[in-house]
Amino acid sequence: MLRRTALALAASAAALLGAVPLTAQAHAGPGGPVLPSVEVPSVKAPGLGAGPGFGAGQDRLTVTLRDAGAEDGTYVLRCRPAGGDHPDVKGACGRLAELAAEGQDPFAPVPRDAMCTMQYGGDATARVEGTWRGRAVDASFARTDGCRIARWDRLVPVLPSTGS
Repeated sequence: MLRRTALALAASAAALLGAVPLTAQAHAGPGGPVLPSVEVPSVKAPGLGAGPGFGAGQDRLTVTLRDAGAEDGTYVLRCRPAGGDHPDVKGACGRLAELAAEGQDPFAPVPRDAMCTMQYGGDATARVEGTWRGRAVDASFARTDGCRIARWDRLVPVLPSTGS
């Protein structure tokens, strides 16, 4: 019964996302029915955070910085309304609002198939946890290659500018 429910939920999600190809058909295996895997396309959410009921409530993020220099530590950033002990609450909330207005997810990971330059941007790491625009956030950041440096730099001043 649980497997049927999971299959129904997967089919419903696929229908909501449009035509999503199934990579395998359901079939009976030694342990019972095997559910098909679904390839979910990468979708940018237009107007992320816009619309009635989306992003209701307060944004609250905990930003933990390591090996970033004088900025090392853990900070709370609250937006809508702005507050917390982050070093640049106004700038950080403004940057997150800009990214939302552009339909970007500031906490999205680097795509697995991304071609990244082999450059090193330093030892700085960051972790951002909490709630933003009504959804849970748990994102890690580093400066270990060109893609990850660009991802970090896109979030300045939520994350500190490292000068490299």
